[in-house]
Amino acid sequence: MTDFNCQSNSLVSALTAFAFLVSSTCLFYRPVIITRMGHFTSSAPGLSGSACTQLVQDVVSSNCVVIFSKITCPSCKMAKNVFNEIGAAHKVVELDDSRRLHETLAQMTGARTVPRVFINGQCIGGGTDTKQLHQQGKLLPLIEQYRPCCLSTSLEGSGSAQ
Repeated sequence: MTDFNCQSNSLVSALTAFAFLVSSTCLFYRPVIITRMGHFTSSAPGLSGSACTQLVQDVVSSNCVVIFSKITCPSCKMAKNVFNEIGAAHKVVELDDSRRLHETLAQMTGARTVPRVFINGQCIGGGTDTKQLHQQGKLLPLIEQYRPCCLSTSLEGSGSAQ
C-alpha cells in the first residue's frame, strides 16, 4: 500500500528502521509490519522480551495517542470510534499476529485485555475506560494537556470545558 498520510509514514519508517537494526544484529529476528488501512499489524515471532518492550516504548513515546488492539474486538472498535468521533490523531497497533508483543504489553500494563490505550505515554486503560473518560468530558483535556497538536480538527464546543 503506497497511500500513507504523513504520520503513518513516520511510524512505518521508525518501525522499518527498528526492524533493520535488529535484523542486522540477529539472524533469527525478522519482524513484519503490515499496514492495513492506516493501522499497523505487528508480527514478531523471534522478538525478544526486551526488544518487544523497546518497540512498545518507542511507539508510545512517539505518538500522542496509541491504541493496542485486535481487529475483531468490539471494545477495541469502541475505543477507536471514540477517538475518531473527537477528531484526535491516534495510532493503532493491531496485535492479532503478535502473541509475544501482546504478552509484553500485558506485563507492562498489568492487564491482558485489549485495547490498551495510551495517552501522552500513560496507559489509561481499555475501551470502557476510554469511553467513560470521554462521556465525563475528561478525555479531550487529557489529550490536550501535553500535546494540543494531537487534535486533527477544531474542537470548539466539544464539551471539553473543565
